[in-house]
Amino acid sequence: MPTTHVNGRPTPAATQPNNLLVNWLRDTLGLTGTHVGCDTAQCGACTVLLDGLAVKSCSVLAVQASGRNVTTVEGLARPDGALHPVQDAFIACHGLQCGFCTPGMMMSAVALLAQNPQPSVADVVQALEGNLCRCTGYVNIVAAVQMAAATLAQETA
Repeated sequence: MPTTHVNGRPTPAATQPNNLLVNWLRDTLGLTGTHVGCDTAQCGACTVLLDGLAVKSCSVLAVQASGRNVTTVEGLARPDGALHPVQDAFIACHGLQCGFCTPGMMMSAVALLAQNPQPSVADVVQALEGNLCRCTGYVNIVAAVQMAAATLAQETA
């Protein structure tokens, strides 16, 4: 049986051909940090990493993840349980209010920082343009991503 690695753990791959990745993660695996928002790939609340790239899991069939690596917000924490620098920065900068968009924003930020470890404000804004927030006005979210970039740079120096 094919497997999908979810948050670093081998998991039997989804078998229902019409099941969306977001529903498989939430309903089958119980990973409810991935939120269902618009169901039309507009809001980004369901963003996860698929082989390291940010994707909107409401627009991906679960069977398309078979044999691949999926990371959800639950998988960001470090092996010792410490929060990922993006998670810490969102807390420190108050880059959230109601929290509904936060997991998707974090996943998009992690994908950005993996590709561009020192993003400009314009880079952050562009990377997050597929994620909608109705509470914050984005200023604190952008600041959080920049803080996470600085933290990650210090860790690798």
